[in-house]
Amino acid sequence: MIAIAVGLSLAAAAFHGTWNVLVKLSGDPIATFRRVTLTTALVATIPLLPAWLLLGRPGLDPAAAGLALLSSVLETAYLWLLSTAYRRGELSAVYPIARGSAPLLSVVVGLAILSERLTPAQVIGVVLLLVGILAVTVSQASGRATLPALLTGVAIAAYTSVDRVGVRLSTPWLYGWLLFTLMAIELPLTIWVASRLGLYRIPDSVHGPTWGQVAVAVWGVWRLRETRRASMKVSGAVATLVGVALLAL
Repeated sequence: MIAIAVGLSLAAAAFHGTWNVLVKLSGDPIATFRRVTLTTALVATIPLLPAWLLLGRPGLDPAAAGLALLSSVLETAYLWLLSTAYRRGELSAVYPIARGSAPLLSVVVGLAILSERLTPAQVIGVVLLLVGILAVTVSQASGRATLPALLTGVAIAAYTSVDRVGVRLSTPWLYGWLLFTLMAIELPLTIWVASRLGLYRIPDSVHGPTWGQVAVAVWGVWRLRETRRASMKVSGAVATLVGVALLAL
């Protein structure tokens, strides 16, 4: 069972990483997020009524609905922050910072508010996370993406905490459907508002990700001999991954 769990976790991590590569290469991350949220909401809505009838017409607790609304706002903010980070910086720097800082912030909340205690392995995990994030940050050619990447981690930690409570107060799949639906409404609305205020515009040229772009990125590392920066990023990413794994123990 442990081997299956580890395998599923690795597969999920691979899919998540691939998805972020595609978002980064899309040229307009927030527009990609909008299409995905709309598609997800539509796909989730189609089987909703039959499932609701077959499963005894479960209700949605008002408190859970309120938490779903709060989480949708936090997740919409997360998508904007991640989009900003990807437009400013490199995927190899943004992704480890955003994903590594989230569990680190959760630890801070647990220690400060919930009076939790860390095991020796988790302490090592915290240290590795700090070292990994620092290595990735220092390896960047520009630090313009660091702040939105860190704020992305804050948003992840926040909506994860809210969802952890929300799914316990109501039927999880019904809570998830409401969350996806709210995001599908909020994200296009915020894009429209940002466009009207001049805070967002569609890039002049947006192309879908191609294998050529990936090849150019790989070629750049080898041809330009950016081995020092690349090795720091890889080391930082590995340290972040191990740190997250230790915190989960």
